[in-house]
Amino acid sequence: MDLSTAAWRKSSLSGGNGGQCVEVAAGLPGGTAVRDSKNPGGPSLLFTGAEWRTFVEGVKTGRFDRLV
Repeated sequence: MDLSTAAWRKSSLSGGNGGQCVEVAAGLPGGTAVRDSKNPGGPSLLFTGAEWRTFVEGVKTGRFDRLV
């Protein structure tokens, strides 16, 4: 999929120093794309709508929270 015209966005909670951030391009014909903000020319992951909804729900419910 050609992502050259995708509208990428980064979380408003991301710091200005780069850090460990990802960018998301939603509303694409094939689903939602995710890439490393430090390497925008690098590879991107593409998720179907169902996969992305499942992931977002997991984040909201804490499924991926680290156990300390």
